[in-house]
Amino acid sequence: MNGAVTIHDDNVLDELTRLWAEVKRLRASLNRLTPGLATLLRRRGFTIYKKEPVDDLLVPSKRFLDAYYRMLHKYSFRLFLRDVIKHREPFTLEQVTRYASPSVTKEYLDYLFSLKLVKKSRNGYVLAKGPLTSFGTTLEWYVAEVFRREFGAESVWGVKFRRPKVGGDYDVIAKFEGSLFYVEVKSSPPKQIYDSEIVAFLDRVADLSPAIAVFLMDTELRMKDKLVPMFEKELARRFPDPPPVLRVERELFQIKDRIFIVNAKESIVGNLERVFGEYYRRCAALS
Repeated sequence: MNGAVTIHDDNVLDELTRLWAEVKRLRASLNRLTPGLATLLRRRGFTIYKKEPVDDLLVPSKRFLDAYYRMLHKYSFRLFLRDVIKHREPFTLEQVTRYASPSVTKEYLDYLFSLKLVKKSRNGYVLAKGPLTSFGTTLEWYVAEVFRREFGAESVWGVKFRRPKVGGDYDVIAKFEGSLFYVEVKSSPPKQIYDSEIVAFLDRVADLSPAIAVFLMDTELRMKDKLVPMFEKELARRFPDPPPVLRVERELFQIKDRIFIVNAKESIVGNLERVFGEYYRRCAALS
């Protein structure tokens, strides 16, 4: 009996895998049949001035990209990379063993060495590319890849526009089945987020007018304690009757079914899937 159940479960898993691949293929086809990302932006009066800067990007050569992308699914690996990047001088294994066990950290460091992203020095290890400013650029690249690889969406990261009133970087912009999505990506913990960043994010949302905007924090800490009150304060400043910040589930919050606040608890991919689910439910309710 147990054997039959195992075979049945394997068949179900195979069918789900096939269906998910078909969904991704259909989404990619729909993206090709609808106006491109640049066209959607031009319709709003936006033309990309600069995009995808590589100076602070920590990624390996093309033949290693698929495996490296999958490694970035791991929260502990992303924390490890953040720790490595912050060291401007040579560092030792012990200095980057904060977010995982020594054995796992050694595996991560050996992995970076095999990709030629770090090299050995007399005093330990250094980034092969030289000192980087932050992990933020690599995180933006990863989120843009999530849109491309998992959801069949056209995406671009590290975007700059020449706008007279609203400036700054748009971390990730994606075209998802004919609609525009904007994601602000933060690699810092909530305690390092300031009111000015919430103001800038909401200003960009108002200027760009995407179908969905996401404030994504690469942390497993709670959003309710600091981030949600910061949004509530800024919304109260902007509107005489401010929209509420409502919890969808766990650490996923929404404002008027259009702006989402989310962390990386469980997985970034899974949390973005939940945001898309809310988007589709909204679209269904309006049809």
